Amino acid sequence: MAKFPELAGKRVMVTGAASGIGYATAERFAFEGASVFLVDRDSKALAAAAAKHENFSGSYAADVASEEQVKSSFLAMDDSLGGIDVLVSNAGISVRSDFVNITYEQWKRVMDINLGGMFLTSKEAAIRMTAQGNGVILMTASSNGTEGHRWYADYNSSKAGVILLTKTMALELAPNVRVNCVCPGYVLTPMQRAEYTDEMLAKTNEGIPMKRHAEPEEIGALYAFLASDDARYITGADIRIDGGETAGLFS
Repeated sequence: MAKFPELAGKRVMVTGAASGIGYATAERFAFEGASVFLVDRDSKALAAAAAKHENFSGSYAADVASEEQVKSSFLAMDDSLGGIDVLVSNAGISVRSDFVNITYEQWKRVMDINLGGMFLTSKEAAIRMTAQGNGVILMTASSNGTEGHRWYADYNSSKAGVILLTKTMALELAPNVRVNCVCPGYVLTPMQRAEYTDEMLAKTNEGIPMKRHAEPEEIGALYAFLASDDARYITGADIRIDGGETAGLFS
């Protein structure tokens, strides 16, 4: 049974939707009865994901770092669903590197996707939502955007930017459009598995009070809540979901 019946029929775009947090979030909104439009740069994975649920109402292969492709994806959603009620801007990348080994090319690519993509997708959504007088914009930041973490200087910086972008947009778009970001800690996604060995995962879990990574579905559940009427007074918030990792020193 759907937990947020008011989400039924809502027009929802999820970026980075072919796997991980994005796919789990798209699936959760579909479960709630929303019409979900999937966006991802991996066209093959996107096609496979888009076929998995009857409430997946369209898809578009786009790199969120490209202004032209982002605009085209929104026009495709306009044609398919007639507009947008909820944006979950989630697409992002990370590359594990020592600070001194980060090339400027890598720095720019991470920033273009993780922060630039949030700007481009949120701007397109905000234009439409402002015109219709309502809407919800949600973005994936990270607990890495709230404190320093080794080996991810570019990623951390991009996610800190997402948090301040969220707060600024919330001020400008209130009261009709709500804007929030979610700050996950460690989540067991394909991206995480690609970067971490089993030994690294086990060591990381020891440093988390809950002693495990989050499941992508837990992040998707938070997004569904933030889009629901139960969260109608929440805007400008950066909400951590990290198993207590950033609550303080833990040993």
